[in-house]
Amino acid sequence: MSNFAEFLRQDMRLVILRLLAEMPSYRANSSVLTMGLEQLGHSPSRDQVRTELHWLAEQGLLAIDDVGPVLVATLAERGADVASGRVIVPGIKRPGA
Repeated sequence: MSNFAEFLRQDMRLVILRLLAEMPSYRANSSVLTMGLEQLGHSPSRDQVRTELHWLAEQGLLAIDDVGPVLVATLAERGADVASGRVIVPGIKRPGA
């Protein structure tokens, strides 16, 4: 994977966490997150978003509920810390960096 592709992946992970942090219930489904990513300059496939959600869940940053054709992601406390820059996780771009 190229350095730029890895940068985009790390930024997409941060954007997902930030989008969830902005939601009233800290929850959103994968379709809403895909649209949010598109609005913020990314153009991921739905499969890419699902893959990144699973990766973020493996890191303990969010929880996932599989609801048929979509995943519903709920931000974990550690994920909120990463989104705000209080915690650094390899593989996720740091805010402002």
